[in-house]
Amino acid sequence: MDLLIHACCAPCSTYCVKIYTDSYRVALFWFNPNIHPYTEYKKRLDSMLSYHVAELVLKDEYLLEEFFERTAKVDNRCSACYRWRLMETAKSASENGFDAFTTTLSISPYQDHELIRREGVAAGNIHDVEFVYNDLRNGFRESRNTAREIGLYMQKYCGCIFSEAERYLKDQCPSR
Repeated sequence: MDLLIHACCAPCSTYCVKIYTDSYRVALFWFNPNIHPYTEYKKRLDSMLSYHVAELVLKDEYLLEEFFERTAKVDNRCSACYRWRLMETAKSASENGFDAFTTTLSISPYQDHELIRREGVAAGNIHDVEFVYNDLRNGFRESRNTAREIGLYMQKYCGCIFSEAERYLKDQCPSR
């Protein structure tokens, strides 16, 4: 079976590829219009390009305006962001003959796993491809250690400008 893995970044991909290659032929899919500013986007993309363990399908589009249109005025910007990225992954999986798709977001202890699962299943239903969800948070530390060992760029926030702002504002305003 063939599995397309949405890759949020190279470090998270390390553990996911390791886990899924036991059961699938895997390819990684890069589509991350949430990552801002452009310098951060470029660092993460370059790191992904340097990580040569699986086929890489690129949808290299820096979509700042569209990201803001989709996320700035919604109740749950993470839901809108997950939906967009997982919908593109499901579409690519379906169009390119993959049996299933998943996301490296499932390794992060900082992401909303129920929301990821729900958005992934919905995207899979729309594009008629199976969404594979596994809670891989137990591999988070291993993914970070592997990334350090092989010299991959390691980011400090999820990628969106809102997350980056919260990271700094939390330090300045402990009540947030």
